[in-house]
Amino acid sequence: MALDEIKALHEKHTGVLSIHGELPVTNRTDLGKAYTPGVAGLSKLIQQNPALARQYTISGKLVAIITDGSAVLGLGDIGPQGGLPVVEGKALLYKELAGVDAIPLALEQTSVPEFVQTVKNMSKSFAGIHLEDIKAPRCFEIEDQLNEVLDIPVYHDDQEGTAIVVLAGLINAAKVVGKSLTDLKVVLTGAGASGLATAKLLASVGIQHITLVDQKGVIRDQQTSLNDYQLKFVQAVQPETDATTLGEALVDQDVLIGLSIGELVTAEMVQSMATDPIIFALANPVPEIDPELAKKAGAAVIATGSSAYPNQVNNILAFPGLFKGLLENHITHFETAMEGEIAKALANMIQAPTNEKIVPGVFDQGVVNTVVEAVKQYK
Repeated sequence: MALDEIKALHEKHTGVLSIHGELPVTNRTDLGKAYTPGVAGLSKLIQQNPALARQYTISGKLVAIITDGSAVLGLGDIGPQGGLPVVEGKALLYKELAGVDAIPLALEQTSVPEFVQTVKNMSKSFAGIHLEDIKAPRCFEIEDQLNEVLDIPVYHDDQEGTAIVVLAGLINAAKVVGKSLTDLKVVLTGAGASGLATAKLLASVGIQHITLVDQKGVIRDQQTSLNDYQLKFVQAVQPETDATTLGEALVDQDVLIGLSIGELVTAEMVQSMATDPIIFALANPVPEIDPELAKKAGAAVIATGSSAYPNQVNNILAFPGLFKGLLENHITHFETAMEGEIAKALANMIQAPTNEKIVPGVFDQGVVNTVVEAVKQYK
């Protein structure tokens, strides 16, 4: 779709969101119920018992989607306002797909303590916090600290959402190529929020052969540039290769999971992989390798993060239903152990996976309810 068309559409509506009231205000009686003097009684009740705010105000159902725009997948650090269209779009998807009310918020790229304090200071207005497009390692620190100080669920879509949908797709991709999930040899490009969270989830379900690659090459625990989160993971899952570059690391491997930048992978790299390689090129808007090029090079299963191709492995499969499930079941903390159960539930929606159908489509019936039920069952 042409940029001019997108610009015209968003300019026409000044974005993609607006606020709609739940009550009519057409006369003095309506005014008294929705505002003064009626709400004075509610305010007194809430003063005596602040928990009642969740019952009587929007704070019981409103999710804040917060970004600083420092790590937008495929685009990088584009700033808070640059990241605003992304979180605004996600707020729309929450409402349209799951009936969840969400509001996009852009915060300046402040220190971690200041970021956490800012969110904490306004958290009484919300039922949950959805973090988005925040660079590592600050995103790990922010999520950890918010979980400690808030009594509402905190979820980082680039971490948990990405990990869930990648695992769901990989479960079925392994079936398509006739390989055991836990025996897969995986190379993952991008060791930021998405890459590290995905690697951790894959390891937690028993995948032992994982090689992380960043812009400097294969990651090893001797590197002084690693943050504490990367170091801890690499120490637990040491790469089983002497390779130093991405090209070298891909030789004889079963899976490439790209969570980095576009046009990073060549046809020759795909050809060097094991029989029937699985390619998840998930960078947006440009994937790590063009799907047609990957197919010609011998890839057996190809997924991207885009709706322009089959197998859209995208967080949209997870986050609307996930937060709906959290709110409906009054779950105050999102637990990472939920991720595997949600991934399995999404994978199980595809009874007979094929190379062009390893995950449900975004608009397939039952996606949101499947995730909601997985959250409920975990509880």
